[in-house]
Amino acid sequence: MPKAFWRLVVVLLCSASPADAAGIQLFNQGPNLSGAIWYPCDGKPKDVDLGDLGLGVDYGLKGVKDCPVTGAKLPLVVVTHGYVGWFGGHHDTAVALADAGFVVAAINHPGDSAKDYSKKDDLSSFLSRPADMVHLLDFMLHDWKDRAVIDPARIGLFGFSKGGYTGLALIGAAPDFGRYARGCTDGSRICEQLRSDDIPAVAQDSRIRAAVIADPIPAFFTQPNLAAIRIPVQFWRAEVGIGIIDPEGTARVARALPGKPEIHNVPASHFAFLAPCSPQLAAALPRPCTDKPAGFDRLVFHRDFNESVARFFHEQLAEGN
Repeated sequence: MPKAFWRLVVVLLCSASPADAAGIQLFNQGPNLSGAIWYPCDGKPKDVDLGDLGLGVDYGLKGVKDCPVTGAKLPLVVVTHGYVGWFGGHHDTAVALADAGFVVAAINHPGDSAKDYSKKDDLSSFLSRPADMVHLLDFMLHDWKDRAVIDPARIGLFGFSKGGYTGLALIGAAPDFGRYARGCTDGSRICEQLRSDDIPAVAQDSRIRAAVIADPIPAFFTQPNLAAIRIPVQFWRAEVGIGIIDPEGTARVARALPGKPEIHNVPASHFAFLAPCSPQLAAALPRPCTDKPAGFDRLVFHRDFNESVARFFHEQLAEGN
């Protein structure tokens, strides 16, 4: 995994688009809160050194590092990545939102990221992820040096895969761990943990006013717990599954969402929601870079995807909503 991640982030440095003109700040508030913030600014993009994540190499993204934020009373979107992902896994979507006038903040989930995956298959990662996002929101609203530019009444969330699970839990759908435990028969540690009678409730956060959820882990959600969601949701699902995230399960979640969610069905596989891969990255990490069916163009899809995500947040987080 470290070698694969090294390849991933190095190629991202080469594959960033010249249009990646968003400002970018890196932050490290200790092992439990580190990541990046994208935001509107004026400037010419350059290579932004992200430093050494303990993998023996420095690497970077494109952006305008530490430039002054342009604008005031800006909406904020927080991003929660997938299983063993990282804060830059949706960098093109973050840049598109920053170019559209949003502040975007993303972190590495401790114990379940490409840098540290020590708890990736442990129940604790499902319990801690929503709390991680609460901590990120607290940091952005109370401790970030440019916090004055954020409108605290206009906060959105973007979550993909296990981050989609995180987002649904955070906005009100208390996970039904018992439902998953009933079908969990492999004797794994997480199966044993799920059968415990003292699993604590996961964190929720009413400051989030709209959410984009992309291909979440569906197993923990039912119509009763999804009914607790009270905010607008844009829901994306892949029509080609990858095991635990199956099209039937995400379709069931889509049908059970309350209100009038905006549903998008994508004729591709799960990883289509990650930032497009360069040819070098596709050669190094074929699984997350190979889309199905053959011929699906992730780059073209992301132009529409990013535009739709930005439009949804603009509509739902408009001043006065």
